[in-house]
Amino acid sequence: MILLVEDNPHIMKINAEALSMYGYEILQATTAGECREAMRWHPVDLVVLDIMLPDGDGVELCRELKERYQVPILFLSALGESRDVVEGLRAGGDDYLAKPYDLEVLAARVEARLRQERTRSRYVSYGNLRLDTLSGCGYLGDTDLLLTQKEFAVLLLLVHNAGKPVPAQKVLREVWNAETEDDNRALWTLISRLRRKLNSEVSRIEISSKRGDGYVLEQI
Repeated sequence: MILLVEDNPHIMKINAEALSMYGYEILQATTAGECREAMRWHPVDLVVLDIMLPDGDGVELCRELKERYQVPILFLSALGESRDVVEGLRAGGDDYLAKPYDLEVLAARVEARLRQERTRSRYVSYGNLRLDTLSGCGYLGDTDLLLTQKEFAVLLLLVHNAGKPVPAQKVLREVWNAETEDDNRALWTLISRLRRKLNSEVSRIEISSKRGDGYVLEQI
């Protein structure tokens, strides 16, 4: 979903219709306040943000959004001087397009930014460990760890909590959806396999056991 933040109704209509033709779902806001409400209640993938808004400065709004959400922001503004572009990008903007602009260029910028965001969110990394959440594969450097489905799920959970103990009960609930004694033994066996796979000359990562606390993925 793309959130268009624009107070000019003519520009809003043109942009919304053009991007809809490319298959994007469009959400509209004409003020900074409406933008905040939209972000609060809707899963926004990208914000196309004007700078001169009737109730605030788009640059400051960008800073605010970046503090609260992991969302790419494309500035679309009549302010096209170099200093304006620099200010917008330094505030956290991911791209900047000055008015007037070509609608095909706008659509291409949106597509490129969303593609980059999808690629970024696909991979989860910790040290030289990289997990591909789309394929379910894990790599240590350039080496495929040949992970099973459960090994990948456990390692992903540990990466998301890297440096912090993850109780065995939490792993069992999220990966096995159970907490039986047999599942506990299966988890211990799986952790042992992961330790062997992470034990290589290029590895700087290990899974430690903290008695009473659980398992910790940490760099060594």
